[in-house]
Amino acid sequence: MSNPSDLMEIKETAIREKIPAAQALIDGFDHTPRLAKPKDIQTAAPKSPGIASPRRRFRSTTPGLVTASTARAEGVHIIARIEAVDAEDALMSPVQAGVLHGIRRALATALTVVDQYADATGLSALMKANLQGKLPDSKKTEFNEGLAASSVISLHVFANMASYLLSTMHDTSELSVDVGEVEEVLTDNPQLALAGALWELDQDLAVFADSEDKLIPTVTAFLEQLMEKASLRAANLPRLEAFTAVAYRVEEDDFEIRGFAAASRAKSSKLTMTFKKPHEVVGNHIAKYQSMKLSKMLMAYDFDRKLNPFADLGGFIFTFMGDGAPGTGKTTLIQMMAGLLNEYCNHAGYPFRYANLSTDSIDSYQGKSAQNAKSFISQIIDPNVIGFGTIDDIDQLAGKRGDRQSSAGQLEITAVLMESFAGANTVVRGNCTFGMFSNYPENVDDALRQRAAARFLVDGPQSREDYIDILHLLMGKNHDIPVGKHDLFAAQEIKKAVSASYESYARPKEEALEVVFNTVTKSIGKLDTIAKLGTYLKGIQEADARFTGRAIKNITDAVKVRAMDFELPDEWMENPELFLMKDYDTKRKMIADLSQEITVDMVIQEINRYADSEFRYADKSDEVAIENMVRDFGRNEEAKRRYLASKG
Repeated sequence: MSNPSDLMEIKETAIREKIPAAQALIDGFDHTPRLAKPKDIQTAAPKSPGIASPRRRFRSTTPGLVTASTARAEGVHIIARIEAVDAEDALMSPVQAGVLHGIRRALATALTVVDQYADATGLSALMKANLQGKLPDSKKTEFNEGLAASSVISLHVFANMASYLLSTMHDTSELSVDVGEVEEVLTDNPQLALAGALWELDQDLAVFADSEDKLIPTVTAFLEQLMEKASLRAANLPRLEAFTAVAYRVEEDDFEIRGFAAASRAKSSKLTMTFKKPHEVVGNHIAKYQSMKLSKMLMAYDFDRKLNPFADLGGFIFTFMGDGAPGTGKTTLIQMMAGLLNEYCNHAGYPFRYANLSTDSIDSYQGKSAQNAKSFISQIIDPNVIGFGTIDDIDQLAGKRGDRQSSAGQLEITAVLMESFAGANTVVRGNCTFGMFSNYPENVDDALRQRAAARFLVDGPQSREDYIDILHLLMGKNHDIPVGKHDLFAAQEIKKAVSASYESYARPKEEALEVVFNTVTKSIGKLDTIAKLGTYLKGIQEADARFTGRAIKNITDAVKVRAMDFELPDEWMENPELFLMKDYDTKRKMIADLSQEITVDMVIQEINRYADSEFRYADKSDEVAIENMVRDFGRNEEAKRRYLASKG
């Protein structure tokens, strides 16, 4: 793939110039901890007897910076510490050497990036003036803010690149290390910031990396925590626009820097699920059809432009919710969509990543549940892969705010999902989609549920033909029972079934919504203008205050998806040269040519589909609340009776 045009290349010669400074940092230096407390550890011993570990006092290499300390300094020797992981072997292993090489290269790159930042913002000139004692008082605030900004940049670039480089060295999925929160995050200047980070890494290595198989898990766990802390610090610092507005690329490592977003290798996830074919999904016609469409939509993503024409044209589903009674086919739907994406990506040579956020992600430790949810989101939104993320049984996983039954961990997950799906920093590139599934959507937080732009009612087989088809499918082949008078799977013919399903929403299905519909149409007549449709929407809002502007956006997004109511031809997926390998502008034109005009019927159907689901959720939610209140009243009455009986 060619390099995206928005990337600024970091020259290899510039990185090599910083290698000596990076080498000095991993050789050894003294550091006085200021924010973190030292752990009770033994200093790493040198391997060769009689040869002392190098003890170089850390000295700033940036002109204009002077560091001083009065507290007791501690020696930091990253090379010796990593060597000590396997003290019995006189030679360094390939894993140890690889970790050191990755750390050194990431340090050199971080120092290079902050130099470019300093040149672009005028910080270099201020440092020179400070060194000469000529820094004006009027520039001191700008100087200090620039140093703080460059410090967090150095920390994030170092952690981001080191994590990226180590990601291909070793499969650490079976072993994880919890190093805790990173505390020694200093913002005086980039060199001191990196020294503080390496000091804390040295501490964690001494405590957690007691064998070689724990080396990479310990380092990567530390780097993830450092990235997160640097990002949090950056959120409250000025003068970062010069860094966040530019995307960088290190060609030799195929590494990209895009602000404070974590980079990752474009690796596919290992899928062990049983895939289902579309004909094995019986009933659920609209849900099946939209899942098949969405799978092909994702494949239109352009890896060079980092954008999907469907997202550009306004017909992309970033989040959706599938709800239905237990046993109606939600898991089968997931297996079908994941199977289609896996097959399409194999044809195209694209990396495909699937992940499910399960109840195992809820942790009793404060902040750990949020961390697990963020990790899940980061895996899927990676712009270098096609991603499909599912959240099964979301009513159990994400807590409902105000519900006393929701744990702190569940509420943490709710907050992360809300911010990720429709937050201020949410960017929809069109390379991934998230599906939330639930048997009890009424128990999902209202604001989180409304972040699902599309609704898939998973109601399973409905007709006599559906039940015959599913019985035949599940019976398998180990029988000779005749089918009888029935055309197998004719009822599952997707276009015919979907057309009938859409037409069924010309009128509402929920009783409460039907009352609103009848009242409005009786008052203003047929809904055939924008004004009349808006009046209907207002009537829905008066009946249910939760029907807000976000609901209108979700409806209009669904209408735009209907305007793209076509499936990309199968041959486009099977032969990548026909579509997938085309440039972005060509793909966008090919898609636009297939789109159709939005009609009044489409709008009415989508309003009714969405509002039906909200009224259905509200009715169930209200009924559950009433039942709970009745149960509480009964308990109170029984408690009073027993209390009075005991007094009598």
